[in-house]
Amino acid sequence: MPHEALDALLARLSMTIPDGWDLGLDRITRVLGAIGNPHLRQPPFIHVTGTNGKGSTTAYARAILEAAGRQVHVFTSPHLVRFNERIRIGNTGGGRLVSDDELALAIARAEAANAGGPITFFELTTVAAFLIFAEHPADVTLMEVGLGGRLDSTNVVPNPLACVFTPISMDHEKFLGDTVEKIASEKAGILKRGAVAVSAPQSASVTQVIERQADRLSVPVILGGQDWSVATEHGRLVYQDEGGLLDLPPPRLMGRHQYVNAGTAIATLRATGLAPDVATIARGMANVDWPARMQRLAFGPIVDMAPPGAEVWLDGGHNPGCGEVIAATIADLEERVARPLFLITGMLETKDPIGFFKPFAGLTRHVFTVPIPGDHRNRPPAELAAAARKAGLTAEPMAGVAEALSVIDKLWRLRPAPRILICGSLYLAGEVLKANGTLPE
Repeated sequence: MPHEALDALLARLSMTIPDGWDLGLDRITRVLGAIGNPHLRQPPFIHVTGTNGKGSTTAYARAILEAAGRQVHVFTSPHLVRFNERIRIGNTGGGRLVSDDELALAIARAEAANAGGPITFFELTTVAAFLIFAEHPADVTLMEVGLGGRLDSTNVVPNPLACVFTPISMDHEKFLGDTVEKIASEKAGILKRGAVAVSAPQSASVTQVIERQADRLSVPVILGGQDWSVATEHGRLVYQDEGGLLDLPPPRLMGRHQYVNAGTAIATLRATGLAPDVATIARGMANVDWPARMQRLAFGPIVDMAPPGAEVWLDGGHNPGCGEVIAATIADLEERVARPLFLITGMLETKDPIGFFKPFAGLTRHVFTVPIPGDHRNRPPAELAAAARKAGLTAEPMAGVAEALSVIDKLWRLRPAPRILICGSLYLAGEVLKANGTLPE
């Protein structure tokens, strides 16, 4: 099937069934039952929720397992460039993205089983993922929650091996609640009897929520900062838990927060008995790849638009917690090599732009706000620029990334050459990767 045919199928579905989120398990349970309950035929299942770091933590777990020769199914969302990125089929040699034909067939089967009933786009494609995974043997399935946890359509597998919590903070308040404790309670809804809970370090109030739900279900909890820890020593990652100490190379992905994400993945694999020897863990960490997370764009049309010698970075982070860790990463880069920093930012209207921008105060020379191409949900650039100014930054709206880069090239040819960070949305990051010809594999 040509790419265009699959794109047309997905476009038709997105127009004929509800877009966005309508949380609940009744619809997906009905369709799964009509199609033979493929969610009950999964390999050992690891379920990952949290506000930030879900994708990176999953990527570390996959890389380590694959370094050990394990076959790993992976379901993540959203995608950056093509929908196929969401479904990775475990296969000897590192797995592969689902093909267009396989994906189209699975979606058609899910749509037929739905028989015109109410369903959301995410629910239908989650059914497709379960179908695909059930029909391919693998050693482990890693599944990332779409939104929240308790009522997310991925929360139908009754017997997960582990339930994983990456850092939890404010995001999606419209759906999950207006306090971090309410959000944590929704995410703690993935816990099941017989599983083990593994958590990144959390605030005290979030930890209490997770522990309270785990106690109700008699689920053991392994907490970052208490039962396991990571530290940086001489440029190395040092992981420690009751099983001992691991001396590992630094994470391949940029940023201090990636030490926590790597540690959460290691803690999960050790808690489930899936962790290989330390040399294999190190090899996996060296091979991990997760695009649009402090990704340096080294070449391509987007890079060519920037001033000569400029650094161009890309990150899809879009909430205040992401703003904090991205700003900390930029501060570390600034400490090593000082360069004037410019942000090119696009953001959806559901996000908190002031909270995202605040950590960049004092770091950023100027902000250019842009629309997200083809997405009607994006916050208008003028409104986004006003939010950046409220956060203490200077900002102006632009028609797009190309115009922002052109302005930087014409007006800000500085020495040293600038550091440019394109950020604020995974959807914007996907458009940038597409325009730059840097496609995820």
